[in-house]
Amino acid sequence: MGFFDTLQSTTRTEREQLFTAPIFSKTLSGAATLDDYIAFLSQAYHHVKHTVPLLMATGSRLPEKQEWLRTAVAEYIEEEIGHQEWILNDIAVCGYDKETIRTSQPARATELMIAYAYDRIQRGNPIGFFGMVHVLEGTSISTADNVASSLKQSLSLPESAFSYLRSHGALDQQHVKFFAELMDQVIDPDDQAQIIHCARMFYYLYGEIFRSLEARYESVRE
Repeated sequence: MGFFDTLQSTTRTEREQLFTAPIFSKTLSGAATLDDYIAFLSQAYHHVKHTVPLLMATGSRLPEKQEWLRTAVAEYIEEEIGHQEWILNDIAVCGYDKETIRTSQPARATELMIAYAYDRIQRGNPIGFFGMVHVLEGTSISTADNVASSLKQSLSLPESAFSYLRSHGALDQQHVKFFAELMDQVIDPDDQAQIIHCARMFYYLYGEIFRSLEARYESVRE
């Protein structure tokens, strides 16, 4: 078994726990509101805008022996630049002011996840950041298309309102293959343990973002 398969199997419990967040069943049953979707996009914006800075920080902290991994980080950077603008454009298509979202503050759960990511890179082993990559990409691949299709039908939104979700859905399978091949090259037991530990943490932290969505927008409406 390669390390990617080990990573998948050892974090299965945490992955399943993330998907118990009520927003998933609410969305897939057609009960989600436009506010729910904007809540999701808003928090996605607040963490996705950090993806490239986090990748840059990771690349700068990797040791020389992991130059091969720094090369992969450079490829990720090229792929991820500008994705936060896709999210803002989706928000605008839905009839919301994207500049208001741009200048808004992230939810507490979002801020904590990003803070943890920077902390692991700067204070711990930077390779742990790939635990976050595993969580975000894996979650998107497994749910993005279904969520987009359900929201499109229940909210009568145009396809142009789902550029972010569609780009991270089933069509993004090549990214997962690239990541799996990358992880299978990580053979140091300490590095592997760090990625697994961080993936477990990010499943919890990302799950808290999803759990905070409905509560956050209920408080806004009061």
